[in-house]
Amino acid sequence: MAIENVSLPFKLYCLTVMTLVAATYIIALRYTRVTSADTYFSTTAVCITEVIKLLISVGILTKESGSLGNLCSSLRENIVGSPKEMLKLSIPSIVYAVQNNMAFLALSNLDAAVYQVTYQLKIPCTALCTVLMLHRALSKLQWLSVFMLCGGVTLVQWKPAEATKVQVEQNPWIGFAAVSIAVLCSGFAGVYFEKVLKSSNTSLWVRNIQMYLSGIVVTLAGVFLSDAAGIMEKGFFHGYTLYVWLVIFLGSVGGLYTSVVVKYTDNIMKGFSAAAAIILSTVASVLLFGLQITVTFVLGTALVCISIYMYGLPRQDTTRINVETTDKPSKERLLNV
Repeated sequence: MAIENVSLPFKLYCLTVMTLVAATYIIALRYTRVTSADTYFSTTAVCITEVIKLLISVGILTKESGSLGNLCSSLRENIVGSPKEMLKLSIPSIVYAVQNNMAFLALSNLDAAVYQVTYQLKIPCTALCTVLMLHRALSKLQWLSVFMLCGGVTLVQWKPAEATKVQVEQNPWIGFAAVSIAVLCSGFAGVYFEKVLKSSNTSLWVRNIQMYLSGIVVTLAGVFLSDAAGIMEKGFFHGYTLYVWLVIFLGSVGGLYTSVVVKYTDNIMKGFSAAAAIILSTVASVLLFGLQITVTFVLGTALVCISIYMYGLPRQDTTRINVETTDKPSKERLLNV
């Protein structure tokens, strides 16, 4: 599949917005989980997020199709008439559902700073999946920049201030387990979805609809398996506030931007965008939760910036899936004989 030609400003725009959304999402999510003892059911928030992403994708596909008739024809062909494709997209939808639920669980038990640091382990995980699943060969400089980034974000959040403006009871072990599962899910699902997108000419929004339909089914199952009794007693929207709806909105926008980013760039660049979001969310944590900036924060920030620059140095195209090519020099040698 040929990669659509898009301008550099458009790519930078996608990555910039995704960075801002990611930073705001983490801080807002953490805030909603610690400001009330009787909080909302996180499984319902994950489910509603999938529904909103589906509706937005249908709306965009309608505009892309040009008419309601073309939309119905496309949905009939790619949804009803393509059970194998639906099954293929159910894999990342299940994995993403697990990841999103684990994020809520992790941020209920870990400080936002600790979560951000640990979650950056998704970058080497994504890089490894990229090599194994997409058969890309990363340069030594790229590998070095990936691990430098991990070291940088670790320094940024090294020994975060324990005293915050919000005190809640937490279980760090549950939090670490949840974020570790989320890391593995993020690396695998992101690269798998990228491979599906770039291996056919099917519309991005059709692929999204296929994935979100499966995601709604999976998250609904999670709602009733995990919180059925509580929902029957208190209601589906128990504990919802404007901040909870903000988290859902940001989760929906972030999911759609993820699809755009993996379509036009790659998952490792998406990872670096998330790393930049760490810096922004740390500043927000200082203002909202009383974290203290240290020397390690400054050093970590510098290391992150250097690693981003280093990753951009290689001139190879990392937005394409490598395909075996014919050895042109060998052909030329044969012709010259």
